[in-house]
Amino acid sequence: MSIAISSVPEVGALPASIAVHRTARALHRLGAVREREGVSRRTVARRLNTTIAEVKRQEDETTDIPLSALYGWQEALQVPMSELLVDQGEPLASPIRDRAKMLRIMKTAVTILERSRQPSIQRTAQMLVEQLTELMPELEGVSPWPAVGKSRLPSEYGQAIHRRLPDEVFAFDETE
Repeated sequence: MSIAISSVPEVGALPASIAVHRTARALHRLGAVREREGVSRRTVARRLNTTIAEVKRQEDETTDIPLSALYGWQEALQVPMSELLVDQGEPLASPIRDRAKMLRIMKTAVTILERSRQPSIQRTAQMLVEQLTELMPELEGVSPWPAVGKSRLPSEYGQAIHRRLPDEVFAFDETE
């Protein structure tokens, strides 16, 4: 099957011409890894430039998704590809668990470094970031934990913005 270059979708979205198959066995661990990393479906959808419904569909471990979609998930979740694939029912290997823990520690250290106003704490956090990078060079450039949720664009408000309550709901009875 060939797909014209102009019809190739964004990473994570599948062209309508590609059939998505379901199997009886688990093929990937997208949902489990997303939850473990503490990333919401909305965030993954935004990073993959797709819908939450598509993210939910791809998370079904029996959905046979293209390799390009897996690479999109890897980038969106910032995890090694091996974490996304099922390893014959075995739990995560110790090095992968350790890497996930180190990544969370690095995110915490970078958050402290960026948000602290005290020079002594900034120096300590900078030292910690450098030591973690020395242990695992791939941690360089890790972003901090988000302070608050990202502000939504008007196109991301959802259905609640379109549902209006009648004015009578807000009317006050002056006799009370």
